[in-house]
Amino acid sequence: MPKIQVPELLGMDAVTLAKTIKAKEVSCRAVMEAFLNHIDRINSKVNAIVSIQDRETLLKQADERDAQLARGEYLGWLHGFPQAVKDLTATKGILTTQGSPLLKNFIPQADAFLVERLKKSGAIIIGKTNTPEFGLGSQTYNNVFGTTLNAYDQKKTAGGSSGGASVSVALHMQVVADGTDFGGSLRNPPAFNNVFGFRPSYGRVPSGPADDVFVRQLGYPGPIGRTVSDVALLLSVLAGYDTRDPLSIEQDASVFLEPLKRDFQGTRIAWLGDFDGYLAMEPGILELCRDSFKAFESIGCTIEEAQPDFPAEKRWATFVTLRHWLTAGNLGHFYDDSAQREQLKPEAQWEVEGGLRLSAMDVYRASANRTSVYQAANRLFKTYDYLLLPTSQVFPFAADLHWPQEINGRKMDTYHRWMEVCFFATLIGCPVINVPVGFNQDGLPMGMQIIGRNHADLAVLQLAYSYEQATRWVSKRVSPLLVSA
Repeated sequence: MPKIQVPELLGMDAVTLAKTIKAKEVSCRAVMEAFLNHIDRINSKVNAIVSIQDRETLLKQADERDAQLARGEYLGWLHGFPQAVKDLTATKGILTTQGSPLLKNFIPQADAFLVERLKKSGAIIIGKTNTPEFGLGSQTYNNVFGTTLNAYDQKKTAGGSSGGASVSVALHMQVVADGTDFGGSLRNPPAFNNVFGFRPSYGRVPSGPADDVFVRQLGYPGPIGRTVSDVALLLSVLAGYDTRDPLSIEQDASVFLEPLKRDFQGTRIAWLGDFDGYLAMEPGILELCRDSFKAFESIGCTIEEAQPDFPAEKRWATFVTLRHWLTAGNLGHFYDDSAQREQLKPEAQWEVEGGLRLSAMDVYRASANRTSVYQAANRLFKTYDYLLLPTSQVFPFAADLHWPQEINGRKMDTYHRWMEVCFFATLIGCPVINVPVGFNQDGLPMGMQIIGRNHADLAVLQLAYSYEQATRWVSKRVSPLLVSA
C-alpha cells in the first residue's frame, strides 16, 4: 500500500510529488487513479480538460512508469505525472482542435517540441486543456468544447487563451501545466484563477514545429503552477536549445532547479501602473496591486513610479499591426476558402482581414517601432531591476460575455483592447510572471506582472518566489470547489 493518502497526494506541489514518486513512496498508478478520480469529480463543473483519454490505457501507461522505476529507470522530474496539454499544442495521436470546428477531427502525426520534452521527462498525456478558437482572445470559449469556467466563480470567465490550463492547476486536476502566450495568455488566466504563469524570454522554450522559425516571435510556450518553485521545475523541463528552432537559447535549463531564495535588499522596482492614466482600469485593481507593494518592501525592495518614453497609442498600433500580420499568416489559408472562412469566429476574420490590408512597409515600420519599445524598456532597466504592471484591466467577467465592451465608462474598440496592459511585455520579449495580489470584495482574483531584463528569467522567478513567501495567496484562499470536494 502506498504511504501517501489520496487527499494529501492531490495537495502536493510538483516538487514534492516528483520526489515522492522517485522515492517509490507512492506508485504512478495510484497517482494516475487519484488525479483521474478528482478530474471526474471536478471537471464537469468548469470544463477545463477536454479530449480525456481512455482510463485503462492511461493506467497501463502508469504501470509502465512503475515498471521503469523498478528497473532503476527514472525518466525525469515529471515521471508518472498526469499532464493535459493546451489544445493549441500538437499531441501525436490525440485530438488537437485549437478550439476550431475546422480542426474538430484533427489528430497530429507528430508531437510539438514541448510535448516531446514532457514525455521525455516521464509525463503521461491524459488529454488537452481548453482554449479559445486559435487562441484568439482572453476568454476560453469555442464551438467545439464550449466554455471553461473560473475556478473561483463558475459564473465568470477563466480568461484565456490558457484558461483550461490555469483552471486545471488551480483546482488540482494537474500539478503544473503548459500554456502559450501572445498577448497575455500565460498571465491573464493565471491572474483570474489565483496561480502563477510565466512567459519566459523569447527563445527560452523552443516553439514548433512551425512553418516559420524566424518571424513568429510574439507568441510561445511557458509554464503554469501553484508555486513559483513548480513553475521553475516545469521550465527546467521545457527550456533548452533545439537545433530545429535556431533562435532558441543555449543556456543549460538546469539553472532553473537552483534554489530560488536570494537577497533583495536595495532592489529598485518601477511601477508602471495604468501608464499614467492611458489605460482604463476597473476600480479596485490598482488598489490591490499597490497593497502588494508592502510585500516587496518587506524583502528589501523600493518601488517608484516611472514610465517608458514611447507613446502608448503608438505601442498599441504596433501590436495590432504585428498581430494582424502573424494571424493572417497563420489562418490565411482558412480565410481564402469561403466555406472555411464562415467557420472562423468574427475576431479571427477581423485579424486576417487586417493582415491582408498591410504592406511590406507597414510591417517593417511596426517591427522598427517594436524595437523602439524594447529600447525604451531597456532604458528603464538602466535604473530599475524590475518593472511592475497589473495583469488585467478588469476582474473576471461574465462567462457568457465574449469580451468587455467598456471599462470604467471607456469603450473598448477591439476584442483585445481590454488586455492592452499585457502587450508591453509581449512586445519587448522579456521574461514576465503573473503573481497573485488577492481578491476583490466579490471574491474574484487578480494578479500583477513582474517584468525582468532580457534573458533574466531566473531573476524574475527569484523575485516572484520571495514575493510568494511574503504573501501566500494561493494557499491562503483556495477555490470553494476544492473545499466542497
